[in-house]
Order: sequence, then C-alpha cells, then structure tokens
Amino acid sequence: MPDPVKPRSYRSPLRAEQALRTRRAILEAARAVFVERGYAAATIPEVARASGVAVDTVYAAVGRKPVLFRLLIETALSGEDHPVEAGQRDYVHRIRQAATAGEKIAVYAAAIRPIQERIAPLFVALRDASGQDAELAELWQEVAERRAANMRLFAQDLAATGELRADLTLDEVADVVWSTNAPEYYLLLVHDRGWTPERFEQWLADAWRRLLLG
Repeated sequence: MPDPVKPRSYRSPLRAEQALRTRRAILEAARAVFVERGYAAATIPEVARASGVAVDTVYAAVGRKPVLFRLLIETALSGEDHPVEAGQRDYVHRIRQAATAGEKIAVYAAAIRPIQERIAPLFVALRDASGQDAELAELWQEVAERRAANMRLFAQDLAATGELRADLTLDEVADVVWSTNAPEYYLLLVHDRGWTPERFEQWLADAWRRLLLG
C-alpha cells in the first residue's frame, strides 16, 4: 500500500513580500510617531493610523510598544530592516580589512554619519523614557554596554596597526571613541549648532586621527 501523500508546506512569495512591505510601513510610521511624540505619548493606534493598517496588524507584525521600539533601535543601528549583529555589518568588515589606522578611522567615521542620522532622534526618545519604563531602562543599559564593548574591539583593531599613541591605553582609546560617536555628541553639533552631517563625519575622522594616532 503506498504511503499517504503528505501535504506540502507552501509559502506564497507574494504574501511574504506583502508582509515585508507592511512591516516596513509600520516601522517607518512608528519612527515618525516616536520621534515627534516621544515614547510615553506615542500609542500603537497612532502608529497603526500612520501606517494605514489595523491595530491588530501592528501587534501581529511586530508586537507591543516596547518590542516595536526595540526593533526601531536595532534596525536603525544595523541600517537594515532587521537586526544585524555589529560584527556582521558591512562597515565592520571593511574596518577589519583596512590596512592602516587612518583608513580604519575613515571607514568608521563614514559609517557613523548615516547611523547617527537614523538613531540619534530615537535615542532622545529612549533616554527620556528609560526613567519611567523598566523595559526601556534595560534597553538603554544594554545598548550602552554593547557600544562600549564594540569600541573596545575597535581600539584593539587600531592598536594592531602599531599606530596608536604610546601614552594611551586601550580603555582610553575606546572611551574617546565611545564618547565622541555618541548620539548626544552628534545632536549637539548637527542639531544644536547647525553642522551638516558631512561636516560631522569629516570632523570626527580628523579628531580621531589627531587624538589617537602617534
């Protein structure tokens, strides 16, 4: 007797593409709502209206408000529509492949500019909300610790070229980079003082070369 035919799983490419477009629309709308309203005042119904979907669709496609906000932070950091670990990002590979410390610094400064354009306004909302929401306080701390750890790796990569100043420790190098590539620093110069993002990138690369290299 022949084996019974098992039903084949089938996933429609069209349906998957529609789901992806819906998710992207939700993220774009959510970013605008959170930046304009702040985390506490923003609501899922507002996000749903702005993205042209039902409230249930927002929950099904992404999740609750803290989950949605975390995803906004992660995608802003990665530059993709999904989270990407720091070590897997394209610019990190280019930094590691660069031969000199100056080249590594130039690659990183160029990567920081679009990252800050995406992340800085969201960081303001995250910072302001972290004092009232335990989940966001945890996210704030988590991102800060990840940034610090990644700056230590960058410092090690620079040190491997033999071009760092001899009077700086790796921790000091990491702390200088950590503080000057922070969203707060970007906002001070670009939003408060009117620098262009391009000028910020040039300044950052020049400052790191002058401060860190022998």
